[in-house]
Amino acid sequence: MSGSFIWYELLTSDAQAAEAFYTYVVGWGAEDSVTSPFRYRLLTVDKAPVAGLMSAKDAQVEGVPPMWSGYVMVDDVPAYVERVKQAGGKVHTEIMDIPEVGTFVVVADPLGAPFQLFKPARTDRGGYPPPFTPGTIGWHELVSDDAEKALAFYASLFGWTKGEAMDMGPMGTYQIFNVDGQMYGGMMTSTDTSDVKLWRFYFIVDDIDTAVARIKEKGGQVTTEPMEVPGDAWIIEGRDPQGAYFALTGPRK
Repeated sequence: MSGSFIWYELLTSDAQAAEAFYTYVVGWGAEDSVTSPFRYRLLTVDKAPVAGLMSAKDAQVEGVPPMWSGYVMVDDVPAYVERVKQAGGKVHTEIMDIPEVGTFVVVADPLGAPFQLFKPARTDRGGYPPPFTPGTIGWHELVSDDAEKALAFYASLFGWTKGEAMDMGPMGTYQIFNVDGQMYGGMMTSTDTSDVKLWRFYFIVDDIDTAVARIKEKGGQVTTEPMEVPGDAWIIEGRDPQGAYFALTGPRK
């Protein structure tokens, strides 16, 4: 769907260790991409790719810390690059084309959170798992220096709209945003300089407590203990052994 995240990608310092961590914690399968010019691992649910993983060294982008990023689907990458510039965002790379995969570019919002614009070579994703299947992405969250400014940027770019605003007490307001009228994610302003201002993606697991135990067993960190959210779900945030931030959501059995 145009204007929404269509792909998720981990850039890491140790691809083999990261793959072992996430396949165990989330339950993903993994296989090599046949279209990448370097080693690129596809993370799968029932053999359907839902995310990708690569080492910074293989991708020749050393110096970038381990991090998850997301690709937003658009119908014209060059046109959207100009729109990003006009809206106060930044463009970090040249437009790149991968045969049989698509065209993409790395950009950032005016507050510095990076993401990719992506026009896939084909829009039919085949047997993509249905929503809320464990291993798919269930929520999209942006911690920003100015969530209101950030949402205005994404609204002008992709047509995202404001949803419910939740009062989080001393933490401030958590602003839900909608895509095509459906709740899609949330944004909040943080004045804590230790907060990393990035997009965080919530991977769905079948049991949050089992996932927490697996994180700790594999050397990751749980940075927020399980918290109940609407929909009979629980969430946690964490860091993998290489330092990348991630989040999980799922039931508590």
